[in-house]
Amino acid sequence: MADESKCPHLAGLEAAEREAREKGLTPTDDQRKTLVLTGASRGIGHATVKRFASAGWRVLTCSRHPFPEDCPWEMGEEDHIQVDLADPGDTGRAIAVMKERLKAQGGRLNALVNNAAISPKLPGGKRMDSIHTPVEDWMTVFQVNFFAPIMLARGLLDELRKARGSVVNVTSIAGSRVHPFAGSAYATSKAALAALTREMAHDFGPHGIRVNAISPGEIETSILSPGTEKIVENIPLRRLGQPEEVAKAIYFLCTEASSYVTGSELHINGGQHV
Repeated sequence: MADESKCPHLAGLEAAEREAREKGLTPTDDQRKTLVLTGASRGIGHATVKRFASAGWRVLTCSRHPFPEDCPWEMGEEDHIQVDLADPGDTGRAIAVMKERLKAQGGRLNALVNNAAISPKLPGGKRMDSIHTPVEDWMTVFQVNFFAPIMLARGLLDELRKARGSVVNVTSIAGSRVHPFAGSAYATSKAALAALTREMAHDFGPHGIRVNAISPGEIETSILSPGTEKIVENIPLRRLGQPEEVAKAIYFLCTEASSYVTGSELHINGGQHV
């Protein structure tokens, strides 16, 4: 039996690897579909890695953290790119690394998922409103949450075009209303990313590239804020969403099942938006 003390996601990762092997897919298969995923180290990102890997995709994971030594993911370290998306220069460096690694798949990229985001808080975890958020924090939040996604999509345009690929931007329910926990910089960056999705769908479409967004609500991850249980009382489905449920929606938007869907924002919030 596997020792799950090393990595909380060990069982799921090993199952995904087994399923991919059973389908006859190997890391050297040059027909393998490819995904670049930012913010892959936890929560929605980690669930997305598992969902795509179980379908045989090669996943290039991006995070500001190095690949964890105790994680059992096969090819994980080789397919991991450490990048600080708050730094435009480092983001540009990472794009060059991605392009080089994608050469093994003929320079094709089937999907780019812009999941990474930051939401700074005041001491005690309090919400940073528009009056008290330092300008420096506004700039950093927008660089990670808004500018990095378009930098990545533009930088990988040729690879996406070759595969007639798909881009999925992860927005948020906070982008459409004042949220009790998400700060003003985070909320407005997500609103801007939703608008950018529309613009990208228009501009990337003639290249055969679809661009959509998913807008998660309250998802059960390790970074939930205290008091979330009060929000759940007003969600029609009366429960938190699971990272796996978001990952399934992302997968849908990256496959042929959604081949005529572009410029859309899919709400994944148990009806909270109504």
